[in-house]
Amino acid sequence: MEDRISTQKAPKPVGLYPHARKAGNLLFLSGVGPRVAGSDSNDSMVPGLKLDHNGNFLEFDFEAQCRSVFDNVKVILEESGSSWDELIDVTVFLVNMKRDFQVYNKIYAEYFKENLPCRTTVEINSLPTPIAIELKCIATIK
Repeated sequence: MEDRISTQKAPKPVGLYPHARKAGNLLFLSGVGPRVAGSDSNDSMVPGLKLDHNGNFLEFDFEAQCRSVFDNVKVILEESGSSWDELIDVTVFLVNMKRDFQVYNKIYAEYFKENLPCRTTVEINSLPTPIAIELKCIATIK
């Protein structure tokens, strides 16, 4: 069985890496952001985000980015033979903890009310595309 997984149903990685890798009964997801499937690093493909020609926000909806990133993770899990309920560890990268944590925590509680994986949330200076959130996940495969 091929241990590297890539799917057209999730946003294309911004570098040379798969969406996920299988190792035994574990599935390791690469960093997943909120871009829509079929997109590259173009900011017009980030839900809730519109930038001017200088990179300044014209529109910013962090809730839309949260929901999109969770949906992208779900697609990758399912395409890899796992599921949302099989998540065991989630690391969340936010570019602005003070501004975004409350919204993220509220939406996280909606998506994870059944499954309670371990979780770490960190603030970072930036991400490689103009997104405000990225997830790194580990799941099991039955």
